[in-house]
Amino acid sequence: MTDQLTLLAPAKVNLFLRVLAREASGYHSVETLLCRLKLGDELTARRTSGHEVTLQVDGPDTGPPEENLVTRAAHLVLEATGNTFGVALTLTKRTPVAAGLGGGSSDGAAALQAVNALAGGAVPQHEILQFAARLGADVPFFVAGGSLALAWGRGDRLMALPPLPSAPMLLLAPGIAIPTADAYAWVDGHRANAPRRGALGLDLASLSSWGSIGRMAGNDFEAAVFHRHPGVREAFEAVAGTGPLLCRMTGSGSTIVGVFRTTGDRDDAVARLGTRFGTVIPTDSA
Repeated sequence: MTDQLTLLAPAKVNLFLRVLAREASGYHSVETLLCRLKLGDELTARRTSGHEVTLQVDGPDTGPPEENLVTRAAHLVLEATGNTFGVALTLTKRTPVAAGLGGGSSDGAAALQAVNALAGGAVPQHEILQFAARLGADVPFFVAGGSLALAWGRGDRLMALPPLPSAPMLLLAPGIAIPTADAYAWVDGHRANAPRRGALGLDLASLSSWGSIGRMAGNDFEAAVFHRHPGVREAFEAVAGTGPLLCRMTGSGSTIVGVFRTTGDRDDAVARLGTRFGTVIPTDSA
C-alpha cells in the first residue's frame, strides 16, 4: 500500500455538444463527444495520520477548499473506507478554470482514484464511478478512462470509442467565465421559437476521423454565448480563420479548440493568433 502518489488530471474538449430535453428536476440531458487532452493539472495525494483532509492549490483561486471537488471526492472515499486515515492533497493547476475544459471535474476524478489507491483499492471501480456521478457531469468520463467517449444523459452514460489519431490542437481561452447555469438558461431562451432539430445518425465510421466529426453539428451553447459575449465569437472566428480541421467552443465556454492536420499548421496558427484574443495554449489530443 502506497503512502503517496501523483496523478495527471487531464483536460477534455467537447467535439460536439447537443443540449436535449430539460428534465423535471431542472437538469438538462446532453449528447456529447468527449476527447481527452495531454494538457492537464497534477494532483499529489499523501496519506496522513488522523482524519483531516487538506488541500493546497498552486495556481489560480479555485474557491473555498471544502467546496472543491478534490476535497469532496477525498471525503467520499474516506467515508466509504471507515475514515481510517487522513489525506494531504496538493493540486497544481495548468488547465484554465471555468473555461469548458473540465479541469475541476478531472481534478475530482483524480482525487477519487488517488485516495482509493492510498486505501489499497478498497472501493471497487463501479462504486468509484457512482461517486463520480455524484460529483458532476464530466467526472465519470475521467474516471472511466480512455481518450474518446460518447456521453449522454447528464454525462454519466458513457460509451467508450476507439481513439482518434493523435492530433495537434490549440486552445484559445478568451478569459471570459461563463457560469454553466446561465449558459443553459440562455440556450432555453434561444430555443423558444427555434425549429425542430434535424435527424442525425451516429455510427463508428462517422466518429472515427477528425474530418467526419468536424462536419457534424457543433455546440448548442455557441449561439447563445456568442450573442452575449462578442469576445468569444471573435475568438472563435479568429481560430476558424487559421484553417483547422475542426473549430469549436468546448463545454459551455468560453474556450475555443482548433484541431490541425500537422504540428506545423498548429504552430503557424499559434503565431498568427498571438495574444489579441486571449491566451493560446498548444496541446495534443491524448
